[in-house]
Amino acid sequence: MNETPNENGQQPSRDDAGGLAQIESAFELVTIRLPVLATFAALVIGLGLGVVLAAANLPEWLLQTASLVGTLWLRALQMTIIPLVAALLVLGLTQMVRAASAGAAARRFLMLVFAVLIAGGVFTALFMPVLLGLFPIPESASGFLANGGGEAQEVPDILDFLGSLIAPNIIAAAAETSMLPLTIFFALFAVAITRVPAAQSDVLMRFFHALANAMLVVIGWVLWLAPIGVAALAFGVGLRSGGGAFAALGHYILVVSACGAFVLLLGYAIAAVLGGIGPVRFAKAMIPAQAVAVSTQSSLASLPAMLDSASRLGLRSSTSEFVLPLAVAIFRATSPAMNMAVALYVAALAGVEITPALAVAGILVALIISVGSVSLPGSISFVVSIGPIALAMGIPIEPLVLLVAVEMLPDIMRTLANVTMNVAVASAVDRSRN
Repeated sequence: MNETPNENGQQPSRDDAGGLAQIESAFELVTIRLPVLATFAALVIGLGLGVVLAAANLPEWLLQTASLVGTLWLRALQMTIIPLVAALLVLGLTQMVRAASAGAAARRFLMLVFAVLIAGGVFTALFMPVLLGLFPIPESASGFLANGGGEAQEVPDILDFLGSLIAPNIIAAAAETSMLPLTIFFALFAVAITRVPAAQSDVLMRFFHALANAMLVVIGWVLWLAPIGVAALAFGVGLRSGGGAFAALGHYILVVSACGAFVLLLGYAIAAVLGGIGPVRFAKAMIPAQAVAVSTQSSLASLPAMLDSASRLGLRSSTSEFVLPLAVAIFRATSPAMNMAVALYVAALAGVEITPALAVAGILVALIISVGSVSLPGSISFVVSIGPIALAMGIPIEPLVLLVAVEMLPDIMRTLANVTMNVAVASAVDRSRN
């Protein structure tokens, strides 16, 4: 990542660059080479075997063994969510708070970041019910839930919802996986870290860096076993759903990607309205960066191409060399939109009613969580970002462990829209400096 001047015009050290930059070593060791293709193949094989053997009279011990293997892997994945989310939230939000002190350009950038993230979450909350009404989930998709649907929930009124935002016992909240109060607590904790003496802040940040690294190693181990766990779970889905499971996955990919397309188009609108750059000119300048984004599915790898696109658009280097690295570090434009889309898709699949209060809870968690997962590889980001949203909204997370196997396809749209939005926001910040 390129170094950018701080508010005193000095080049920051690697420690000053922020929390998530500190855990790149863990990515290199255990996560960057996660068996994505092997997991996808395991999904296809598991579903295929389930479809082929659905009519066979399989022994009960075999079915129970497959279910046990899948359940154990699912629980291993679940156990990593809260400690990893806590560490990444503290690192990401601390980085964002410190970035806000870097000057007026940084503050304008952060205002745009929050506006885009909120717009994406609200759009998906309103758009998904309409989209699923026009293009319903295939009936065969019900097999993705072992129990065939979600349990009826008590719908909280607005006072109960507001009262649930603060947990009197944070340990109990963690034990109950109450994600919304946990997310709020760690967001406040991150802000508090920036207000304590530097020596104490450094101790806390080092602790959370170490915690994040350790949890990334653990989740790396769990995800290395993903082909086994996914195959076992997919086998059960194939038995219940038959060949329609493949159609259901295709439907899911298209629906979730459609919500990402909103962010992509919003990037062009921001460049035109706030950046003063015509859509055709912006589109031509973005082609190289978008090509890199599609081929690598990495915003970080696309950074040099983004800087080149910014130069083609005539943006000042002092703006692009500050905003774009910062955007790669703390901004993932599609996260609330596409993560909410996944959660709402599973909710519709499970028959969970999403009330306005639950929708607000999901958007809040999606907004805050997006800051902590921006630098993570796709598989880990999927689990860390969407798991807390689903838990906060009372949505079963069992289907997520199968959907992660096809995440590499929607992830193309995620990266494409993220890269486009990063340059669009840079153009808006650059124009505001005139």
